[in-house]
Amino acid sequence: MDRTVEVWSGGVNTWECDEMGHLNVRFWVAKAMEALAGLTRLMGMPDAFARSGGATLVIRDLHMRFLREARAGACLWASGGVVALGETDADLLLVLRHADGTPAATFRLRAEHATASDLRPFPWPQRIRTACAALMTEVPDFAAPRSINLSPVTESRANLAFAERTGMTRIGLGTVRADELDVFGRMRPEMFIGRVSDGVARLFGPTRPGPDAAPGDPPQRIGGAVLEYRVVHHGWPLAGEHVEVRSGFADCNARTRRVFHWMVDPVSGKPWASAEAVVISFDLDARKVVDISEAAQAEFRSRAIPGLGL
Repeated sequence: MDRTVEVWSGGVNTWECDEMGHLNVRFWVAKAMEALAGLTRLMGMPDAFARSGGATLVIRDLHMRFLREARAGACLWASGGVVALGETDADLLLVLRHADGTPAATFRLRAEHATASDLRPFPWPQRIRTACAALMTEVPDFAAPRSINLSPVTESRANLAFAERTGMTRIGLGTVRADELDVFGRMRPEMFIGRVSDGVARLFGPTRPGPDAAPGDPPQRIGGAVLEYRVVHHGWPLAGEHVEVRSGFADCNARTRRVFHWMVDPVSGKPWASAEAVVISFDLDARKVVDISEAAQAEFRSRAIPGLGL
């Protein structure tokens, strides 16, 4: 039964939209994180993301589906609920909706109840369990995984040595800035996906492939968009720590490409985060999905890297 409740309300600013003309994925995640704070308030943790809070929620696994784009000026609001509660972790659901209630994007989170200082998991107190009982909900079909397997990741495949050996494309390289941090001094969740978004053109190239055009057809303006994402967080870099993003193709068909993105520490080689994405080509004028040309499919398959994973 859907017992999700409203946990956030806002809208889309022009500066949050990208070259595709719609809300960029980093801002989808940023709004979802604010909605998560609203949900934790109802769970009995009003200080979960406040500097004074002794306990917080640590995101370990995030599944996202993007159902309807949001353009500048759009009104959005979010509802949230608790799918399951473990000893120290929770399965949470957030749905960002358009003004009329139509689902725009969904976020399924596995989060741990942990100390804010050192992220040490500890059991939920009874008062939070009692509050969560009134927020229990089920995952609707539109939020369920469609093309991505959500099996637990016990050991990450992401590491710099593999990326270098297999020629994964470096799409990001830098240092964590102070303006990328949360109140606890750790990199905010949207910054990983934001760095991927900033650099992904280096993986795909200057143009996005559309269908094969017939002679005399007007050129199409083809962009790209993500239908589904899974992000697994393995660690949380601090200000001044180094990050490198490596990406590679895993698969391709006439409608979608499957891509993996890894954020690693270029000093130690350890993973910070890893992601799997299902990507489409998008007609920027018709605002609809278009098929990928056969030639482009062949090129992507030739660049596929065996062994990619989270």
